[in-house]
Amino acid sequence: MTTLEAAAAPASPTSTTRVRARRRRREWGLAYLLVLPSLAVFGVFVFYPLVHNVYLGFFRSPPFPGLPKHYVGFDQYRDVLTSESFLQSVKTTVLFALYTVPTGIVLGLALAVAAHQKLKGIAIYRTIFSSTVATSVAVASVIFGTLLDPQVGLLPWLGISSSPPILQNPSWALVAVSVTTVWQTLGLTFILMSAGLQGVPDDLHEAARVDGAGAWSRFWHVTLPMLSPTIFFAVVVGTIFAFQSFGQIDVLTYFIYTELHNASDPGRAAVLAVALFLLTLVLALVQLRFLERRVSYER
Repeated sequence: MTTLEAAAAPASPTSTTRVRARRRRREWGLAYLLVLPSLAVFGVFVFYPLVHNVYLGFFRSPPFPGLPKHYVGFDQYRDVLTSESFLQSVKTTVLFALYTVPTGIVLGLALAVAAHQKLKGIAIYRTIFSSTVATSVAVASVIFGTLLDPQVGLLPWLGISSSPPILQNPSWALVAVSVTTVWQTLGLTFILMSAGLQGVPDDLHEAARVDGAGAWSRFWHVTLPMLSPTIFFAVVVGTIFAFQSFGQIDVLTYFIYTELHNASDPGRAAVLAVALFLLTLVLALVQLRFLERRVSYER
């Protein structure tokens, strides 16, 4: 066989398979190399603390420092997770999520629809509506703590008096903190909804208008279905944030902090941290399982 004939001859199936396998191994190697830094960060700061918390939950710390810990197995998990304080914290957290997530999404969607109108100077309102995204929990708490102060706050100016003060009133404290959280997260919800509205084709609205659909009908039958992926994302993320927004209220994370620092019981605090992780995970999976059925990804 001449050199020209050898070059023109087709490669055998075996050699082609080997070339593809080598190329696939190089691609997988490059992929793992690029993902390795992220895996290292997650391993050190996420996975290891989670596993260590699970481990700490099996040990009960003595009331006095310096004494050895005692292995109690799952007894501590059972005692903590069935305690009245933990169940009350879960109830308060669920109420807090119900107060903040739907309200924040409805308000964010309403502001996004209003800011989506083609009006003069609307960019100023978009900036104002999204400004709270840069506000931290501490700043928002200080602002509303001052506004709700019974001496120098806004309520005395409005002639409203509360005894005990709102933030110390068991009937109104959670509502007040929920209002603070809705205000603080409204900027993020507004940005998400505004981005979703930008992806709704104008042709669909124009076709619905030609067919005689009114403004409300176009919003209900065109805008909302197109926004369903964004709303679904906002519900899942907002619920997770609500379960982690314990810097403002005396619920699970403050319960964890109290057990860890005041009670000097890292074992119970670890159990609570694991329970918080599992509650958030289960809730997110339930939302993904049932709410995603109503999401329309068609464009």
